[in-house]
Amino acid sequence: MDFELPEDLVLIRDAVKDYSESVLGPLAARHDRESELAPEVFAGLAELGLWGITIPEEYGGSGLPNLALCVALEELNRVCASTGVTVSVHNSLLGSPIMKYGSEQQMSTWLPRLASGECIGAYCLTEAGAGSDAAAVTTTARRDGDDWILNGTKIFVTNGGFAGLYVVYARTDPEAPKAKGISAFLVPRDTPGLSIGAHEKKTGIRGSSTTEILLEDARVSADLLLGPENGGFKIALETLDGGRIGIASQALGIGRACLEAAIRYAKEREQFGRPIGHFQAVGWKLADMSTRLDAARLLVYRAASLRDAGKPCTMQAAQAKLAASTTANFCADECLQIHGGAGYTDDFPVERFFRDARITEIYEGATDIQRLVIARNLLA
Repeated sequence: MDFELPEDLVLIRDAVKDYSESVLGPLAARHDRESELAPEVFAGLAELGLWGITIPEEYGGSGLPNLALCVALEELNRVCASTGVTVSVHNSLLGSPIMKYGSEQQMSTWLPRLASGECIGAYCLTEAGAGSDAAAVTTTARRDGDDWILNGTKIFVTNGGFAGLYVVYARTDPEAPKAKGISAFLVPRDTPGLSIGAHEKKTGIRGSSTTEILLEDARVSADLLLGPENGGFKIALETLDGGRIGIASQALGIGRACLEAAIRYAKEREQFGRPIGHFQAVGWKLADMSTRLDAARLLVYRAASLRDAGKPCTMQAAQAKLAASTTANFCADECLQIHGGAGYTDDFPVERFFRDARITEIYEGATDIQRLVIARNLLA
């Protein structure tokens, strides 16, 4: 068993780290303040190949494993969580299901555009009445000749404001049991009847785009059905396994940012004639943060490796997200406490880390849902 990253992933990690520190670092506070990503970030991510990091080379991507995506996401989120979640959703929640369930026509049409960053992807599952109970979606799709007509409203759609392609989950068989009558559709941004609704004003990850997506008699051709008719819920859940690994990687990055900021401050801040890091109460906080982050990272890498091997990873992805997200929030809380009153101001990025960390326990399945998934697998 080798705990060292392969050389190619080390090179990717270092390249993304350099980009994050040199480009995203000066922009992160602006992204948070202005609630949008700077335009140059999209081009920079394309140059690094991050929009298509897991897309096969034959479709213009880098053809790298999910583990590479995890490594890249940790580095992005360590500096700017708004950028990190944008890349995570694009790869994990749209690129991944097209690669696994898409037809050759769908892959050849969309994967090159996704890989280049020409087209950014978004995932439309959540509704006002369908959150943790994802099978309760009420968005409908009815057949009309060679087309499908979609009606409904999706909420909390990451990348919603600028995406070029949405995967939309809609009910195609109203008579079937909840999870049995849902299908997945690829819906281009220029589809008549698709419009952008409210832009959410969020506590954290403010630079990412989070919107409603409104579907009013939106007509899509039958060849945009992703996977089998009425097989969409299985696609949604399998896709979320990858999404949870991505958000776990985001949580690692935020948690690491907190640890590094806490170490710097503990060395610089003096009280009672010496740096506060020399006091046991502070040192133990750093020790706990470091240990929990390393343990969570091993869980994330295990889940990603299983997914890369084509093995079941639902429980392992849930464990990784549970551990990493709770650790990120633990680290954010301890980091702010170490900074004291200074950390509660915007003179330090700590308050942004604190706000950004909180969402990792909510989206891609709340912490309670991860525990439910794990328990069900243990009792199966």
